[in-house]
Amino acid sequence: MLNCAIIMGRLVADPELRTTTTGISVTSFRVAVDRSFVKQGEERQADFIDVVAWRQTAEFVTRYFRKGSMIAVQGSIQTRSYEDRNGNKRTAVEIVADNVSFCGSKAESGTGGGAARYVGDGPAPAAASTPLFSTGDAGDFGDIQDDDDLPF
Repeated sequence: MLNCAIIMGRLVADPELRTTTTGISVTSFRVAVDRSFVKQGEERQADFIDVVAWRQTAEFVTRYFRKGSMIAVQGSIQTRSYEDRNGNKRTAVEIVADNVSFCGSKAESGTGGGAARYVGDGPAPAAASTPLFSTGDAGDFGDIQDDDDLPF
């Protein structure tokens, strides 16, 4: 079985960190994701996807993301049933985030980098502005001269 969801879009509101009665951090937020197809003469449509993040992932999201921030989320789709205030049975469909990443430019995110990300439940990075790639140029690399046959 396979249940994997990956989305990229903008937060529609500031995420707020909550704590369960057992002390576990959690946040819920909504991501506006543009549809790829646009009918001629119409404006681009967006889908609004609910996301839930737990523990260190929740703390990371609430610390580094704000309304309008571009975010990439990888996780699984989960459904749950509940009763609304009027006693009607409802079903919620949401993504439970496993990994979140910055996607925008430095100016958009206000965090200093478009490549930093948080993966899983390990400790959150000390500074999200540290890029995961080299900022060097092509002059940092040289040609390798090797005329030997490859063993495969």
